[in-house]
Amino acid sequence: MSFQAYLDNIQTKTGKSPADFKALAAAKGFADESGLLVKATPILDWLKADFGLGHGHAMAIVTLLKGKKG
Repeated sequence: MSFQAYLDNIQTKTGKSPADFKALAAAKGFADESGLLVKATPILDWLKADFGLGHGHAMAIVTLLKGKKG
């Protein structure tokens, strides 16, 4: 599955776009425009608990927040 397919599936499941996740992560103090401000674990826990994402899909959001894709 491509990275874009992960993001598309996440948006379908949650109704949130990549930009929405960037804004939500910034509001929680997890990331800013330069990248992650915390380790991945609290972000993964948040995405799994609040959005019901599996590990792979949550990691796609972490990658997005790192600024590596998207």
